[in-house]
Amino acid sequence: MITDDIKKIVKEGKAIIGTEKTVKALKQGKTSEVFVSSNCPADVKETIESYSRIGSVKVSQLEIPNDELGVICRKSFAISVMCVIKEK
Repeated sequence: MITDDIKKIVKEGKAIIGTEKTVKALKQGKTSEVFVSSNCPADVKETIESYSRIGSVKVSQLEIPNDELGVICRKSFAISVMCVIKEK
């Protein structure tokens, strides 16, 4: 299940959480996959998809809303976008 994968990624410290940090990581080529919540704002999703196409990074549209993604990541706030740090 995808939630288990996300929990594992966060626990191992391989996650970058937040739109700005994710976009920065995409620009620097440090990302292997991006997760977008089901209720992510359209403009944010469009920006993420644009940079992901440039860097050939997979974007996974989750069926989980941003508040639930925050709980899965053990954060006290909603998370619309997160990404996985690329293995070296």
